[in-house]
Amino acid sequence: MTMTYRKLGSSGLKVSALSFGSWVTFGRQIDVDAAAKLMSTAYDGGITLFDNAEGYESGRAEEIMGEALQKLAWRRDSYVLTTKVFFGYDAAAPKPTQLGLSRKHVMEACNTALRRLRVDHLDLYFAHRADPDTPVLETVRAMSDLVAQGKILYWGTSEWPAEKIIEAHLIAERWGLVAPTMEQTQYNLLCRKRFEEEYRPLYACFGMGTTTWSPLASGLLTGKYMNGIPSGSRLDLKGYEWLQKDLDPAGPIPGVIQQFVAVSQRIGISPARLAVAWCLRNERVSTVILGATRVEQLTETMKAIDDVDALTPEIMAELDRIAAPTRI
Repeated sequence: MTMTYRKLGSSGLKVSALSFGSWVTFGRQIDVDAAAKLMSTAYDGGITLFDNAEGYESGRAEEIMGEALQKLAWRRDSYVLTTKVFFGYDAAAPKPTQLGLSRKHVMEACNTALRRLRVDHLDLYFAHRADPDTPVLETVRAMSDLVAQGKILYWGTSEWPAEKIIEAHLIAERWGLVAPTMEQTQYNLLCRKRFEEEYRPLYACFGMGTTTWSPLASGLLTGKYMNGIPSGSRLDLKGYEWLQKDLDPAGPIPGVIQQFVAVSQRIGISPARLAVAWCLRNERVSTVILGATRVEQLTETMKAIDDVDALTPEIMAELDRIAAPTRI
């Protein structure tokens, strides 16, 4: 396996084409020791970007990653660390000032993330959703100030409507502020319309980079849910029942998954690797965020980096036809 590296949009930062994230797993399914083993496996395989968010397990995911980083003792200039702000970290009873993208929350959440992650700066800092209650100018100015203070190096958006991202760029240009460099959005064979269509002007006009998440569609594309929901799997976790709607036998997704798995078997690439390689075939993808609870699971999925060239135009066209009913 040979990791490749891609520029984060038009910036000068190069990131590994595959990255490793903590959503759902850190703090819920794995502890610090397991996290350190997984991060070490990723790093040894060439992965340099590690993703997090304040809202993941009410901040516990950041704490676990920080403890793991301390144990691993990597040189700080050898990896890219990200986190996000919006949802807050007091899931039980958050105060209004502990949520959203106000200047107060953006600045204070950044300082809290630095303490949890045990670092002196964040490489990428994402506004985790657009905030209808905060002027975009206020958020852009807060992010720009964090860049000026050296607490973050780049800032970006996550699941923002394209028009809001364009507004942020125009505001930055008008006021001499720092514009967003990247967007983090879901991208997989079942969910692609926003990435491929809505965001298309952002790549050409602003050189936006992308850190895409859920390449396996929360595990649906692995085929493991074709005969029910295994105990302990993501769809079996409390709070993630909303993912089960995609398994409705009357809907289009089960049929798409069945055909997708058949293609993977025919060409000799596991469904998980095929799903990730499909994402990597898009040149607008700067990095694909992987998740895992076991080392062997991560090691297998990382092999997708070597499967990209096996996806011929004919196979890509076949997958396009298979996925057509679910294009969202």
